[in-house]
Amino acid sequence: MLLIVAGLLIVLGSVCGGYLLEQGNIWVLLQPAELLIIVGGAIGIILLSSPGRNLRLLYRAVISALTQRGSTREASMDALKVLYVLFHLGRGLGRVALESHVESPYESEVFQAHPSLLKDAEATRFICDSFRMAISAGLSDQDVERLMVLDMEVQRAGRQQPLRVLVSVADSLPGLGIVAAVLGVVVTMQALGGTTRDIGQRVAAALVGTFLGILLCYGVVGPLSNRLEALSKGRTEHLQMMRVAIAAFFRGASPMLAAESGRRSMPLDLRPTLEEMEAELRQEYIPRPPLPQVPGVPGPEHISQGI
Repeated sequence: MLLIVAGLLIVLGSVCGGYLLEQGNIWVLLQPAELLIIVGGAIGIILLSSPGRNLRLLYRAVISALTQRGSTREASMDALKVLYVLFHLGRGLGRVALESHVESPYESEVFQAHPSLLKDAEATRFICDSFRMAISAGLSDQDVERLMVLDMEVQRAGRQQPLRVLVSVADSLPGLGIVAAVLGVVVTMQALGGTTRDIGQRVAAALVGTFLGILLCYGVVGPLSNRLEALSKGRTEHLQMMRVAIAAFFRGASPMLAAESGRRSMPLDLRPTLEEMEAELRQEYIPRPPLPQVPGVPGPEHISQGI
């Protein structure tokens, strides 16, 4: 959020600062009529081109673009750590041992150890749904991977819908600026019999329309759509890392080798070294389920106490 505010302040400050250095009158840029034409036209284009479902997606996408940080090394490692523990549980105790953790992730000690992953509902569902299908439906490794690829593609397509709307609006803003300028020229032509000062003010107001359209396109909406595209790409990379690791595990790879497969699929700027990953993963606590109690046989806790 701070980067977005800083970027907007730099864009607007640079434009207005350069204009003032040229001895421009800042009040001339305040043209409510031109702004109404451009902003109102952009809102109308969004309503005309998008069904209600896409409008909801656009609203959520803009909010996420303003608040979401994007992919981080810590988020990738937290997901990899959870997967590593789940791999160990499934490897040593069978897939059934995973059921309680993936059925209720918010009550699982494995997921609770990494609350940042639990806050990412999409990533948590992606992991749990993939394991559920392998456990309950008994799907093969190829079928599980096929479902994960399908899930990723559907999510990517859903993120592309609001992005296309923003790109369309950005492309239309210069045209709306020209519309505002043409209307300003029409008003100016009606005032040709007036004073030179009055005509000059009307011409300036007309040119402000073109200025606002171009500024909003290349200085606000265009960069916002680029940020949304970068976040979408980062989300796909995050899911791709988890998909590769899970698919490797179900193909028979050891927990560390499956984690290494996921590490290799990380972007270079987020990827830890093999030594760093191994050091962090080996510090993870792997829970042990309680041993079943046999009637007449003391439990481990009684044996340790000498009872």
